[in-house]
Amino acid sequence: MSIIQIVAVSIFMAMFIAIIVLTKVHRCIPALIGAGLTVFVVFLVMMRSPATVMKVLNFGEMFHVRFWLPGHQPLASQGVNWQTIVFIFGMMVMIEGLNKVGFFRWLCLTVAKMVHYQVIPILISFMLLSAFLAMFVDSITVMLFLATVTIELAKLLKFDPIPLIMAEIFAANTGGSATMSGDPPNIIIGTNFGFSFMDFVKNTGLIAWAALILYIVIIYFMFRKSLRQERSASGDAPIQYPEAREAIGKPHLFAIQIAVFLAVIGLLVTHKETGLSVAAIGIIAALLTLISLAGHSVQLLKKVDYLTLIFFFGLFVCVGGLEMTGVLESLARFIGHVSKGNLVVVASVILWISAFASSIVDNIPFAATMCPVLAGLYRMPGMDLKTMSWALALGTDIGGNGTPIGASANVVGTAIAEREGYPVSWGRYCKYAYQAMMLVVLLCNVLLILFHT
Repeated sequence: MSIIQIVAVSIFMAMFIAIIVLTKVHRCIPALIGAGLTVFVVFLVMMRSPATVMKVLNFGEMFHVRFWLPGHQPLASQGVNWQTIVFIFGMMVMIEGLNKVGFFRWLCLTVAKMVHYQVIPILISFMLLSAFLAMFVDSITVMLFLATVTIELAKLLKFDPIPLIMAEIFAANTGGSATMSGDPPNIIIGTNFGFSFMDFVKNTGLIAWAALILYIVIIYFMFRKSLRQERSASGDAPIQYPEAREAIGKPHLFAIQIAVFLAVIGLLVTHKETGLSVAAIGIIAALLTLISLAGHSVQLLKKVDYLTLIFFFGLFVCVGGLEMTGVLESLARFIGHVSKGNLVVVASVILWISAFASSIVDNIPFAATMCPVLAGLYRMPGMDLKTMSWALALGTDIGGNGTPIGASANVVGTAIAEREGYPVSWGRYCKYAYQAMMLVVLLCNVLLILFHT
């Protein structure tokens, strides 16, 4: 490695370690510091190339017509992935709108009532609900509402909510791997390589739902006895169950927001046919939400998680440092050399490395780092970009289940449990999560080889 490559890698690794270690500092801080060092030290001091800075910052991309209306040829870009950032912003606004009208709480309580508030059926139905919602809505939002309602029901029915919250986390991360909009790593992969929503559904969707079924079976046998014992201890005293309709403040706004949600899903499903980019769909989602909830638009915009958007920006700049200095190209050549050009080996290596890495580090920066590596591998004989992409998506999303910090959903779910008096230790979480994650990834590996190689 050259000196400039060593410096770029050192800055990136320092940022990565800071994100892992400095748990009380928002991850946007180390990402921004890393981005600043990459721009100043690597691009300006060592490379003496202001043009590289502009190429990585990539601001001009948003003023290009094909950024919004790419048709069937996505706009190729390097550096900051503005498609991802703009799309996530728009979805955040829409999700805050759904939250405002009580959609998520209404849905959770409706499902609980449908299964007559029985704990094992709640476990299974909430896993299915978590996976389904995570296909379209950020898994952080899914866990915010599912974990909160789960704890409310646990106090009412006298059962331990931790198994259910863990199961919901597993399901959210697994369901998120089924679509392009399901998890941030998928958005990054899709926007980098021009895949559509339906590309993910057709390729990772079936594998993800097979993985979810296996997760349901594993979780059922892990926790069925303890949950049944706790449930029977609740006695025959009459219980006042919460009503789903109480979550709905204004029915007409509730109906409008559901219509907006369904319209955005329709645009995502058909965006390859309509020629709209995911960034354009994100802006449409935000505008429809703000117009329909005009009296609350300022409040909705204030609730957007801007720090996470800043984190994405800093992260993409740091990854751009590795890309522009040739580090990621070298890594791609190394993986290609070790695998001897065998696609089955490459896909399996990507899947398992992604799974193990994402279980101990945030899967978003890992996915952002690996995308240029896959682009480099694709230039080698015998490599298929789609197969490698599906392996990366499944590995980063499902591998994130392994530890309490493997994905954002894990952090949110366990934090809510701890806040409500149900702390989840690393030992207890990993005891169940890691072995389940490895079995599910093994299934994904088999299905990936059968379907795509």
